[in-house]
Amino acid sequence: MDTLEKELSAEGYDLHTWSNGPGFWYPVHDHPYHKIIVVLKGSITFYLPKTKREVAMKSGDRLELAPKTAHSASVGPDGVTCLEGQR
Repeated sequence: MDTLEKELSAEGYDLHTWSNGPGFWYPVHDHPYHKIIVVLKGSITFYLPKTKREVAMKSGDRLELAPKTAHSASVGPDGVTCLEGQR
C-alpha cells in the first residue's frame, strides 16, 4: 500500500480503484457518504450543478464530495483511472 492509500485508510476511507474509457459519461447523481477521488491516470471533469462549478482533473488531482452533493462527470480523451475513498 502506498503512502496516499495509507493516509486515506488512516482517515477512515474504504478504498477501491476504478477506470473508464474515453468519453464515458456519468449522469447527475449523489451518494449518501463522503467521497474522495484521486486521479491516478488520465483525466476526468466533474460538474457540480448546485454551484455551477466544473472541476477538470488530471493525474494527481484530488476532489472531495460531501454526502448528498449532486455531481456528474465526463472522462477525458485518454480514459481515466481513479482511487476512490468512501466513508
